[in-house]
Amino acid sequence: MSPSEPPAANPVAGLAREVEEFVASAGWEQPPQLFALVPTAALLDEQPELAGQLDRSSPLTPVAQEALPEGDLAESLGRIAWPEIVVGCALAQEIIVLPPDVEAELPGLADADADRLRRAAADHPRRTEARLVAAVLREGDAACVMRLRGALPDAPEGDDEAVDEIVESPDLAPNLLEALKTTLMP
Repeated sequence: MSPSEPPAANPVAGLAREVEEFVASAGWEQPPQLFALVPTAALLDEQPELAGQLDRSSPLTPVAQEALPEGDLAESLGRIAWPEIVVGCALAQEIIVLPPDVEAELPGLADADADRLRRAAADHPRRTEARLVAAVLREGDAACVMRLRGALPDAPEGDDEAVDEIVESPDLAPNLLEALKTTLMP
């Protein structure tokens, strides 16, 4: 979604932003969190007591799910099947982002196993911590939002003056989007 594109033109991007803001309100260093995207009207039909808590103007409402089991995320997602009322899902997870030129700096990175890749990324001096939210709908719409954890040059760790940067693009995590779409298949 381009910055000039109105939010209504891509509602799943708005949901991804909403999920990211919700997760961000609890701070950093959280485990991955999964959300069902449910039609607001259907949710209110089943649970009318939520009327004061839901935005009735939004066609879909993100509903936080129980914690995912620790371990391989792809394996956990492979075990998920949603009921028909769920028209989409979103996943928020913290990741490490490396500059594009870092691959050339790390010998054998392309051939490394997943654990070695994670360690190399986490230990790299040019890493950036980020929170990625990927959201998909059964009908195929998808969006990603990533919050890059802010840091000021030479600022002490935990400095409250740091500013986070938000990046939006459906191209941020194509494999994760595909894995989430698979959870929505019958």
